[in-house]
Amino acid sequence: MEKSLLIKFLGQNPVFSVIDFLIENKGMDVTKKEIIDGAGISRAALFKYWGQIEEQGIVLVTRQFGKTKLYTLNSKNLIIKKLLELESVLIGRALDNHKLIRVSA
Repeated sequence: MEKSLLIKFLGQNPVFSVIDFLIENKGMDVTKKEIIDGAGISRAALFKYWGQIEEQGIVLVTRQFGKTKLYTLNSKNLIIKKLLELESVLIGRALDNHKLIRVSA
């Protein structure tokens, strides 16, 4: 799986991997298991940083059934807004670089 522009820029880190996965699945409800699989991190890594992720308001609980909670990215969170802004800039630059390469070829 190719790394996203955000991960290439910020570096491989479990918290960034979780956030990147949630950005890619923005608006969807996901379980912790889906986050672990989608972010490509270990269960231990998720649980090591999960408190920080919740404390910073990066995720919201959308639904709960039994002990299972579903989470989604908190798009209203200032940290997430800035990361989305950064991702947008990175995408814009990548597109500009791609256009330059195509024109030059």
